[in-house]
Amino acid sequence: MVMSAIATFIPVFPLLMTSEIAQGLSIWQSIMVGIVQGITEFLPISSTAHIKMVPVVLGWGDPGVAFTAVVQLGSIGAILSYFWTDVKTVCQGIGRAIAHRQFEDADFQVGLGILVGTLPIVVCGLLLKFFLRESYETLARGSVVIGVTSIALAVLLGVAEWRGKRHRGYDKVGLWDGIGMGWAQALALIPGVSRSGATITAGLFMGFDRATAARFSLLMGIPAIVLSGIAELDELFAPDFQMGAAAIAAGVISAAISSYIAIYWLLHFLRNHTTWVFVFYRIAFGTAILWGVASQKIPN
Repeated sequence: MVMSAIATFIPVFPLLMTSEIAQGLSIWQSIMVGIVQGITEFLPISSTAHIKMVPVVLGWGDPGVAFTAVVQLGSIGAILSYFWTDVKTVCQGIGRAIAHRQFEDADFQVGLGILVGTLPIVVCGLLLKFFLRESYETLARGSVVIGVTSIALAVLLGVAEWRGKRHRGYDKVGLWDGIGMGWAQALALIPGVSRSGATITAGLFMGFDRATAARFSLLMGIPAIVLSGIAELDELFAPDFQMGAAAIAAGVISAAISSYIAIYWLLHFLRNHTTWVFVFYRIAFGTAILWGVASQKIPN
């Protein structure tokens, strides 16, 4: 998947370096934003925070919800590609358990946990989209909120790393774990929290080892990320959204490649390393944002 994406990307690279999109971002900048999206979507550091703050700090302005929805398609493709075998196994397990009424089947329990655990973020997301959209866009996406939540989740992740027992492997994942992670996942609707950060933190608190917490967090995120992408597709038809096909392709492809690499790296990194690097990074990132706002170098 990654190699085919690279092969598609290389021939148009010279064009992307010089072209510009109507919204003011050059296509080279859209590639950079796609890379930021891909790297931060699955690491516990918040993609929403970075995809908003990095362009703002660099003077490009907030890319907005519509552009975020576009580049997220690349991350969706990457995670489905990476976990396709797992997704197929879980789906087959659910079908087999229903057919033979074997509801204690491990794959059925994992699948049911993921499905039930997805409900909180879906319900809360729909409430925000249809009833609180304007307030959410003006208040929750503010720089101060992102800075504070980045630090707050860092503290929780640090406590989970410090106090977590880490005695449970992937074979111990069940329905209630999905429900617990699902409520944690809903917190990711607050910019700066990080979906993977919240669910990995919850997994560590529930006693999972780091690699299992990360793997189940990523699997748990598949329905949420896909549904989020679908829910935001209407932004592509907004009157003020104007972007050429080359720009869209650039952002999506760069997000797909960087997402796939980030997933691979995270799962392998947490087999032998702690999450402290993410804790310290989040604290530094949040502190830098709050300092920037306080010194009027970064708009709120």
